Parts: sequence; C-alpha cells; structure tokens
Amino acid sequence: MSDAIGIYLHIPFCRQKCRYCDFPSYAGMEAKQEAYVTALTEEIKRYGKELDGQEVHSVFLGGGTPTVLPLPLLERLMAAVFDCFSVSADAEITTEANPGTLDREKVRGLRNMGFHRISMGVQAWQNRHLQKLGRIHTIEEFLENYHALREAGFSNLNVDLMFALPEQTMADWQETLEKITELEPEHISAYSLILEEGTPFYEEWQKGRLPMVSEELDREMYRWAVEFLAKKGYEQYEISNFAKAGYQSRHNRIYWQAEEYLGLGLGAHSYWRGVRFHNTYDLQAYLAKAGKDAVAERETVTPQDALEEFMFLGLRLTEGISFRRFRERFGKEMKGVYGEQIKRLKTEGLLEETERGIRLSGRGIDVSNLVFQEFLLD
Repeated sequence: MSDAIGIYLHIPFCRQKCRYCDFPSYAGMEAKQEAYVTALTEEIKRYGKELDGQEVHSVFLGGGTPTVLPLPLLERLMAAVFDCFSVSADAEITTEANPGTLDREKVRGLRNMGFHRISMGVQAWQNRHLQKLGRIHTIEEFLENYHALREAGFSNLNVDLMFALPEQTMADWQETLEKITELEPEHISAYSLILEEGTPFYEEWQKGRLPMVSEELDREMYRWAVEFLAKKGYEQYEISNFAKAGYQSRHNRIYWQAEEYLGLGLGAHSYWRGVRFHNTYDLQAYLAKAGKDAVAERETVTPQDALEEFMFLGLRLTEGISFRRFRERFGKEMKGVYGEQIKRLKTEGLLEETERGIRLSGRGIDVSNLVFQEFLLD
C-alpha cells in the first residue's frame, strides 16, 4: 500500500437538491455555511497533526456543490489544507463545480487557490432532461462556465454524464456524447441512473409515475458510449470512466486500488490505518463537534475484508488486478485464494486472464455486481 494518502472534503450545500440525489446535502442552508467551514477547518487541523507529515497526493472537494460557497470561505478551507497537510508539489487538486455556480471571478479564484482540475456535473445535453432531473442549470449556462474555465487556464476538466434517464432516447444520449466530445474535456464520467430510496425520483417510480428506460436500452447506451468514446481518443480505464492519455483521475484510482484516504466533513467516509469509518450525517451534530471527533461509526477491516475489497474494487478498473500487486499486498498468490472462482468465471466468459493478471470481460462488465459477489469468501 502506498505511503501517500488522498484527502476528500465534503461540502454539503447546494442551490437546489437534485431529484435523484441521496448524498448528505442541503439547499437553503446559506446561513450555516460559515459555521460549517469553521468546523471543517478545525477537523482539517486535527487530522493534520495526526498525519504528521504523511504526503498527500490528492485533494478532492465534493458535495453537494463546493462552488456554492463564497470565495472567502473556499479560500479559508484551501489555506487550511495547505497549512496542515504535506501536499505534494504534483498533487491532483480537484473540486466539483455544478454549472450555474461559476462566474469569471470565482473561476479565477479557484485557479489562484490551487485547483487545477474541475469536475463539472452536466448530466445531459437537453434542457428538458436537466429540468426533470432538478438541475439548476441549462446547457447554455454549462457552455458559458466551461469556456470561462478554459479561458482561465484550466487544462484538466472532467464532465459527469448520466444515461438511462426517464424517457431518454438513444438519440438523446448520442447527441449528449457527440456535443460533449466536441468540447474535448480531458476526462468523462458516464453513469447509469440509479434510483436511490428516499429520493423524489424513487418515490415517483414507486407510484408508477416515472417512466424508466428498459434494461436493454440501458446496456445499449453503455456499449455505444464505450465504442464512441474510444473512437474519440478516450481510454476506458474504469467501468464508468474515460480519459485522454495522462488524465486518469488519481483520486478515483485511490478508491479502486483500495489505498488509504481520509474523508473530512459531514458524512464523509475514510479508509485509514486498517479502519473504515464515517462522520455523522447530522449537520447540527457535526457543527457541534467542531474540533472534536465527529466519527459516527468505525469498522476494523479484517484480513478477509481486505482481500474481498481489493478484488471487487480492483476489478472495476479495465486493466484489472495484477498477480504481482496481489502478492505484494497480501504476501500470497491470488490463485491460491481465488483459483476456483477465477477458473469458473473464465469458463463462463465473465473474466479474462493474461500473464499479468485478471480483468472483467465485456460480458463481465454488464453483470459486474454478480461477478464481484463471487469474490466474497463466506
């Protein structure tokens, strides 16, 4: 396991809550923003002492929408990050930024405070879909924000897209990808819509009021995206992520390679020193614990847990898992632990094996969750 670590900061504020979102985030809480940044800054200081100089090679602000914070509050947070952590000179420093929350002043401010990668939640090209999703922006506002980022010198942009949206057609999805690739972002994430309990979309679906696309169309959209993006020069390096050469997300790879990361802020999850833990999801409780331990739940990762997670996280990467990395991490051979599963999944056409290691086949990607279950050792 690498000695370096990734840092995630959760910003739980939005201008408007999207109708599919189940993340810990709130609209209409502007009055809490300063108190929240104070609490998060205190948490940064506390963990800075505990890390004691351990190198940080990735910082990621997510949410919610980090860019709804006023510039002075964002500047306070980033100053604390650089003051309290040993951020490497070549660290990847990313913030999520929903279109409609940026202007030229904020874009310049983000650049000046150390961000060099921006992840924009666009989701769809058609305004009718954006409206149905509960997004705050139009595609015209996205374009304005995108060009402002380029003009400010940002050369590492990610665009988040969603497919299998209610009433979305194949033509809609194709237009979305065609228009987005014309802009030539360095990275594209493409996720199938998942209905999460407790969201407005889930409730509408339960009442029969949300016309979802078929599973067959969902898979057709995905396969078309993989082929189309490859033609446009985007390498698929993970089930849902595509990048131009040299622009894979370092922060995301930390998760998929089961490396250590610290999540700070409301509801943020961490994997550190052999323990998985997450902070409270209660905003008032988090604010009340400024500077104190806000962890709500801890779980020690057993040797069996570590094996299982290494396999099903690593298999999300299209390069798969190398026999060498498995040996270096666990001091044993992968086939000594999973030989039977590997043989069976290869026979079923769901796994491919090379001299280097194993990876999901195209069919395996389509049923990846079923494949991952095969690596549970119970």
